[in-house]
Amino acid sequence: MVSIDTGTTAAVAAANGHGSAVTKSATTADGVAFPPMSQSNGEKTEIDASRKRKMSIMPLEVGTRVNCRWRDGKYHPVKVIERRKLQGDGPSDYEYYVHYTEFNRRLDEWAKLDQLDLSSVETDVDEKVEDKVTSLKMTRHQKRKIDETHVEGHEELDAASLREHEEFTKVKNIATIELGRYEIETWYFSPFPPEYNDCTKLFFCEFCLNFMKRKEQLQRHMRKCDLKHPPGDEIYRNGTLSMFEVDGKKNKVYGQNLCYLAKLFLDHKTLYYDVDLFLFYVLCECDDRGCHMVGYFSKEKHSEESYNLACILTLPPYQRKGYGKFLIAFSYELSKKECKVGTPERPLSDLGLLSYRGYWTRVLLDILKKHKGNISIKELSDMTAIKAEDILSTLQSLELIQYRKGQHVICADPKVLDRHLKAAGRGGLDVDVAKLIWTPYKEQG
Repeated sequence: MVSIDTGTTAAVAAANGHGSAVTKSATTADGVAFPPMSQSNGEKTEIDASRKRKMSIMPLEVGTRVNCRWRDGKYHPVKVIERRKLQGDGPSDYEYYVHYTEFNRRLDEWAKLDQLDLSSVETDVDEKVEDKVTSLKMTRHQKRKIDETHVEGHEELDAASLREHEEFTKVKNIATIELGRYEIETWYFSPFPPEYNDCTKLFFCEFCLNFMKRKEQLQRHMRKCDLKHPPGDEIYRNGTLSMFEVDGKKNKVYGQNLCYLAKLFLDHKTLYYDVDLFLFYVLCECDDRGCHMVGYFSKEKHSEESYNLACILTLPPYQRKGYGKFLIAFSYELSKKECKVGTPERPLSDLGLLSYRGYWTRVLLDILKKHKGNISIKELSDMTAIKAEDILSTLQSLELIQYRKGQHVICADPKVLDRHLKAAGRGGLDVDVAKLIWTPYKEQG
């Protein structure tokens, strides 16, 4: 990584063999480098003043706004969330946990001093004015992207609770995990037990989901662990894909470990320690070594609000392969088996919301094409198990429904439907209902 000049300029003049002056970069006692400066007295005075100002703000305070070099090599505005002391006694011997204000919290990270552009430091900025300026600077595409990743994030929290949540979870406690053959960078804070406070990496058994501090512990555990798949009933198998139903009451430790793991990649969900009330549907890729988890969804055993899904996650190494859409489709197939309509529990995560919008769009437009629009909202709901409110909001967002003479009328022009279907993208993996062997929970036992 190429270091950048983070301070103001200072010069050291020396005569070369021809009597002309050359300049060299200077370094402060605490290691902050400054590039060469010109010999003008006016410029020198101005630069010295600038240098003193910049040194006076070190170390940066929590809440400071500054530009930071990201992994794309470009500078982006950040807010300092936390700081910690490194070895050394100087004001520059700190690193800073920063939030990129243009991006989702999952990209928050610890940044070294040489990543920060100290000339861009803002300490006393009015929040509303700053947000307005940032909004004006963003392109339309960037703003849409940010809106998509922040919509429906914390609707269940009031302002005070949201501040408390963000304060408690502001710094990622676990940086990476090892799960099976993958090492995965985490996205968010997860409230692991206190004995794991000093860990930045955890090692998970990919079958029972027990987690350990050291690789050696995992290796010893794997020699003893006799599980090769999630501890539940296999209810679906199609080729190398299997789905297991895990009862949280019968497999409490597994359910809790799955919640700890999932919270590393989900910002908005409350971590449920009482997993007795939930069923977990764990999707696996299977080979001769066992069944390897790629994602899961959970649902309440009894939901008064008709929720057919409480939480959904596809692990990062398996994303963009159609598994998220498969999990959503699977939850609706279970609803059909129960002869109920269903809807996901709110709030949805950012990625969950986008996946559901895509799923509802594809399913509904396929039916509208076949029926040429001659179908009611109630009939669509009965056919798909999608709640009427979700159907209505989807069609309204696509501008395919109008309100005439006291009722909703679907407008299904074939060319418009084709355009929306193309924009919705591919549908992902299909659920072969003939290979689903499952009895609804209420009928078990």
